[in-house]
Amino acid sequence: MSETTGASYAAAGVDIEAGDRAVELMKEWVKKTRRPEVLGGIGGFAGLFDASALKRYERPLLASATDGVGTKVDIARRLGVYDTIGHDLVAMVMDDIVVCGAEPLFMTDYICVGKVHPERVAAIVKGIAEGCVLAGCALVGGETAEHPGLLGEDDFDVAGAGTGVVEADRLLGPDRIRKGDTVIAMASSGLHSNGYSLVRHVLLDRAGLALESEVAELGRTLGEELLEPTKIYSLDCLALTRTTEVHAYSHVTGGGLAANLARVVPDALHAVVDRSSWTPGAVFDLVGRTGDVERLELEKTLNMGVGMIAIVPEESTDVALATLADRGVDAWVAGEITDRGDKETGAELVGDYAV
Repeated sequence: MSETTGASYAAAGVDIEAGDRAVELMKEWVKKTRRPEVLGGIGGFAGLFDASALKRYERPLLASATDGVGTKVDIARRLGVYDTIGHDLVAMVMDDIVVCGAEPLFMTDYICVGKVHPERVAAIVKGIAEGCVLAGCALVGGETAEHPGLLGEDDFDVAGAGTGVVEADRLLGPDRIRKGDTVIAMASSGLHSNGYSLVRHVLLDRAGLALESEVAELGRTLGEELLEPTKIYSLDCLALTRTTEVHAYSHVTGGGLAANLARVVPDALHAVVDRSSWTPGAVFDLVGRTGDVERLELEKTLNMGVGMIAIVPEESTDVALATLADRGVDAWVAGEITDRGDKETGAELVGDYAV
């Protein structure tokens, strides 16, 4: 009898056994994110979260967000480092959720690969799980998809979705902001996860710098700098709202500091941020100088050293700064809320950066 020559899933490039092995390898990391409200484990069709835990709320509002890491994944792929990119994913999702004052509850992930390498997928999930621990949320499930023919064997992308909860009368945002409020900046850990198309174009494509090369002003290799995980502020922000009055937060992501801050400033008011209150890290100068990028272009693309903004009443400023300092968060007064006047946008940067 002749051997069959019919088509098969494996012949098309999808390895189901490799996917099963990846699930087994990631289970120990997912377990570390478990919250008491989580039912069951991974491997089912849906993650389960006991909503009866929300009965303690008078009027619980669910907050949700979804995001990815953008082209930062290309740096991870080039360097073969896969266990940090998950921190970035959690930060991009859960720090959006905490902006409204919501406590992160749970998250799911989606990992798309050209070919399943079980250890590689497990390393990505390890990073996501570690990020979830830092954000205080559970990783209740996810999906690993193999797309041969669409992605190269070493190509991958990640995305995630998260859910949080906030009491309705504690919802933060524009309605709470008042003239005279203080704008507090929290330092970023570096580039975070935005602007990498510009960064890659300038440093890798145009300047031809090697990721493995030591860069004196960075004090480490270029690759180590570019893969520095995004800081996760979720628990710090929640601690701040428990300690003192907070009117709003702004997560500084794509679009830069001014554009993201403007999203939470009401129409009649204006946020003025003084550049002289901080010095951006060396990596921002490296990108600007190497690519001859104008300052305004840098500022609308990169976070320039500020990853999260808190807007608090003036009388809460000292307590807020002390709380963040106690938690190891580098924070400072960066500006204030004023009348909008004839300003076209809700926020602007003024002055020059400190040297």
